[in-house]
Parts: sequence; C-alpha cells; structure tokens
Amino acid sequence: MEHFRQSMLDLIIQTSTNLPADVRRAMNAILDKEAPGSRAAMALATIARNIDMASENEGAICQDTGMPTFKIKTPVGVNQLEMKADILWAIEEATRLGKLRPNTVDSVTGKNSGNNIGNGAPIFYWEQWERNDIEVRLILKGGGCENKNIQYSLPATLEHLGKAGRDLDGVRKCILHAVWQAQGQGCSVGAIGVAIGSDRASSYAYAKEQLFRELDDSNPDPVLAKLEAYVMENANKLNIGPMGFSGNSTLIGCKIGSYHRLPASFFVSVAYDCWAFRRLGVHVDPGTGSVTRWMYRDMEPTAMAKSQGIPLTGKEVVLNAPVSEEQIRSLKVGDIVLIDGRMFTGRDALHTYLMDHDSPVDMNGGVLYHCGPVMLKDDRGEWHVMAAGPTTSIREEPYQADIIRKFGVRAVIGKGGMGPKTLQALKEHGAVYLNAIGGAAQYYAQTVKKVPGVHFLEEFGVPEALWEFDVEGFAAIVTMDANGKSLHAEVLEDSAAQLEKMELDILQ
Repeated sequence: MEHFRQSMLDLIIQTSTNLPADVRRAMNAILDKEAPGSRAAMALATIARNIDMASENEGAICQDTGMPTFKIKTPVGVNQLEMKADILWAIEEATRLGKLRPNTVDSVTGKNSGNNIGNGAPIFYWEQWERNDIEVRLILKGGGCENKNIQYSLPATLEHLGKAGRDLDGVRKCILHAVWQAQGQGCSVGAIGVAIGSDRASSYAYAKEQLFRELDDSNPDPVLAKLEAYVMENANKLNIGPMGFSGNSTLIGCKIGSYHRLPASFFVSVAYDCWAFRRLGVHVDPGTGSVTRWMYRDMEPTAMAKSQGIPLTGKEVVLNAPVSEEQIRSLKVGDIVLIDGRMFTGRDALHTYLMDHDSPVDMNGGVLYHCGPVMLKDDRGEWHVMAAGPTTSIREEPYQADIIRKFGVRAVIGKGGMGPKTLQALKEHGAVYLNAIGGAAQYYAQTVKKVPGVHFLEEFGVPEALWEFDVEGFAAIVTMDANGKSLHAEVLEDSAAQLEKMELDILQ
C-alpha cells in the first residue's frame, strides 16, 4: 500500500485541524442561544472564530492534541504490522510539522518522547471484518476532558442526587452527575459517551467508543434513545454553560450503549469530550493505500464565526504586564481584560520545580499562563507559536498559592477555575485568576507577537517548558478576583441546586 503513509498523515492533520461536520452543526445550533454580550456568548463567539482559523490555517484546533486513538477494521490477510509502522511514521511526521504537540510522557522518568510515540502510545484497537476495504477512525481527546471521565459502580449514593440503584433511574442519575462534576474544566460545551455494564476496564473503552457515533444520529434502542434525549434536555438546564461561565448550553451530545455484565457488577462509565471534538475517519483501498472515502468530514466547511474577532464592548480593561497591585485589586469578577506585554507559561512540571527553586525569570507583577503550546522553530532558530490555548488549572491548586506568594505573580490565566486555597492567596496578595477560552488555540496563538525565550526545554519538554511570550490583545475574563469572589464557586453551587431540583422531578 504505497500511499497508506500519506493517507494516515492526511487523516491525522485533518483530525487535528478540521472539526467534523456533525460537531460543526451542533455548535452552530447553539451559537445564538446565549444572551448577547454575556460571558457565555463571548466564549461561543471565540470558539466559532477559532474553528474557522484552524481550518483556514490548517493549525491545531486545540494545543492539547490529545492521545491519538485509532479504531481500525481490516479484511482478512492485511498486514497489520506494516500498517502500524506506517501510522507511527505518520504520527511522528505530524508532530514534526507542528500538527500534533509532543504529548507523550514516560510515566516513570517524566521524559517526553518528543514524537508522540512510546509504550502504549498511540492507542490501537484492531478488528477484522468481511468487507474488502480498510476503515481507520481516529479520535484526538485531550487531557482536560480525559480527566473528567468518570465511572460509577451501582448501587451508589451521589452528591446532590441521593441513592442511585441498579436500574435506568440509577443510570440516569449517574449521567447527570457526570455532567455536573465536569463543570467548565472539560471545556464545555461538551459531549459524552456512556457505557452501561461490561467489566470495569471494558466499560471505559466502550464509553469512549460511543464518541465515534455522529452527534445527530438516533439510537436504535428506543429506551436508550429516550434516555439520551432526557439527558440532553436536562443537562442544559444545569446552568453550567460554555466554559463553566453559566448559560443555556452545556452539552452538544449524549450517546449511550448497553453491554452485558456480571450479576455482581453494575458499572456506568462516562467519557467526556470537549467542544473541540476531534474525530474523523477514512476508508482506504487495501491495494494502493489511497483514501476512497472520508467519514464525518465536511470537505468544504462554511465559516461559523459572525465576525473576525471576539465581539468587544469597549469596556474591556487593558493590562500592561507587569501589572500593579492597585490595578489588579480594582478588577471584579466578570471584567474582560486585554493583556499586552510579557507573560510566562507554566504547567505541572514548572509549578513543582518552583516550589523548591528560584525562577529563571522575574515574575514580580507578572502574568503566569497555564498553557502547553505547540511550538515550531524556523531555519533561523526562532520559535513560533502554532497553538496556545489554556490548560485546566485545578491541577495546580496544591502549588498556586505558594507560587503567587513567593514570586509576586499578579495574574494567573487558565481554564476551569481554581480552589479555595488559591482564592485566599489572590485576596491576600492582590492577584486575580483569568479564564481564557479553552481550546481556542489558534485565536490565542495569533496574539503572541514574539517568543523572547524558553527555559527548561530539555528537562521538561515543549508542553511543560517555561516559555516567554510577548502578547498583544490577549483576551480573558476575570473569574476569581482579589476580593474573594469566585464565579466558579457560584456556578458550582447554582448547578448543584439545579441538580437537586431534577432529583425532586424524578421522584415525582
């Protein structure tokens, strides 16, 4: 199959950069469901523009290009070992081209392989079928939404929902609880795949497999079809909204499958995926390796954004980094800020390091961005940002207060919010948490005008290194201020009340 390598490279690049047609339809349907001028409407407008930019520039939709997971069906007699070798070549080539972020880390040494290949990575599921062609489906699911996957063992007692038994009512409660616990940390608006039954390990795999269904299909089982519709209607009443900013849109899809189980076990597994729902597939000629048909893909997608940028109101606050404590303390939850000047990226490895070491850069009054960008170096040795959206911030909760106190950080940028320890530190030391739009990697990349330096590149790898960015017009929303107020805590409390109300409705 002389063309198979190129076919796989095309599949990987398109999956990373071009959102599937069904996901585009689902996102397009909710663009006008939020109140004009609201935080949720701004988030959706940014997302729409980012989708267009990724397709136009053939750039990664989200900087977290995920763990590539392939589901492959082949005729009897096809050499799967040769196919795997070609796919690994394509993965490495896509990484070199900046279409995938180096995203594979040795769990023992912490070393990034640099090419997205390692023990167990990427993930393959092989199956033989009686057809004469080859089918390859690929899903790129990032860490932020992967971390919001959840599994329940029934019977159980669920927060805000009470007892969940071994029946469909118990399953329904589990699914609603799964959506609630994700909040904005999985880059809502999201989609979920659900598996009822099977063993513990396979249940998770089957839940993820449900994400290969198209969002606007119909479940052939009428009971499950009714349950899917119920979840869609009620999840969107939780008032979690895009990015967890509160709003009318929380889910764009719910797909449920049922599997036989042992009498002693009753698992309900939920695979959460974000709005950057990257999933495509191809049918391939087993003789030539050429693509004969694309799956899910809109070959000529129409533009989704209604403007070329984020709709601004003129009331935005411009922050010139480094920022004074006085200006930070004047900000309130809900304010939109535009950042100009120097910011620094830092994720898990850097936060761990800084707890016991000095920083190689002066962060006093500075802006710390929870971001693992996609970077490329040109022939002159200069770095360029290919994708640069925020990562989920809650992972840094054990460290953030100490980092703010130790280095005088004035603004922390990420997605999904942080906890009470960080909120207290913001109040004590005069700092704010800014929520950037999760997944908007192309939009934020274009705000970076220069990359003056990088630190710990060899030690930590591209995603975890400390990058210095000079930015212009970097937009984010104050969601935790220096006065002790947190939008994330408010949405969590309000959505919990909505969840408890649904429990009463179920009982009635």
